[in-house]
Amino acid sequence: MRNLLHDMNPAMKFITVTIAMLGLAFFFNPWTPLLVFISILLMQFVFSSINWKLWTLLMFPFVLGAFGYLWTTIVFSAETGGTVIWSLFGHDVSDRQLALALSLAFRVLAFSSLSLLFALTTDPVKFVMSLMQQLKLSPKLAYGVLVGYQFLPVLRDEFFQIQQAHRLRGTAIEKYWWQRLLNIRRIIIPMLAGAVRKAERSAFAMEARGFTGEARKEFYQPVSIKTKDFALSATILLLVILSSITGTVLSS
Repeated sequence: MRNLLHDMNPAMKFITVTIAMLGLAFFFNPWTPLLVFISILLMQFVFSSINWKLWTLLMFPFVLGAFGYLWTTIVFSAETGGTVIWSLFGHDVSDRQLALALSLAFRVLAFSSLSLLFALTTDPVKFVMSLMQQLKLSPKLAYGVLVGYQFLPVLRDEFFQIQQAHRLRGTAIEKYWWQRLLNIRRIIIPMLAGAVRKAERSAFAMEARGFTGEARKEFYQPVSIKTKDFALSATILLLVILSSITGTVLSS
């Protein structure tokens, strides 16, 4: 029950989240994105076992962005008419301005919650495999993405190793950030040379194992679409539809 979203077919989850975002983009009242945000949050709480501390950390910048939209829209938006609710530092705020500001702020939260639902419940490797099997993504592009993704931890470790090697050899530590930025080429150039060597070895290894880039019908790790995937997809879209209907009624 708590892992249903994690086990959902990644390609189907991607399509569902994309459709939900596109549908949400056509509603400009503040209630619809707020209800979508609450619904998606509850769905993650029930059907996933994500790290909520990580979710809060990733959501924090979006909350700041939503507050920024709210504040700037109220203060700097053009006159939209409507009934004046209150005066803020000599600036009259109407109900239409407040509704527009809340709509923009809640849209940020709704879109970010949908994005985090996909990002925190999807295995990247399984997602690429699903794109190949369900959406017929080119194996050349898919395996290229997989190899690049596997290189990221290696490049991170190499960055710290080269940095520590420079310090052991007595390289002075720059005092200012702009000095560190200018001297980062001493780390980037060795990393680039190492990345080229790793890419060549990976290409030779794939060719030696018979990889030609042609489409395949059988896979070592098959990813299928099950009945529960359709049920979860329908649930997400139903939540968006109900939120849109309820939001439209409340704003009218």
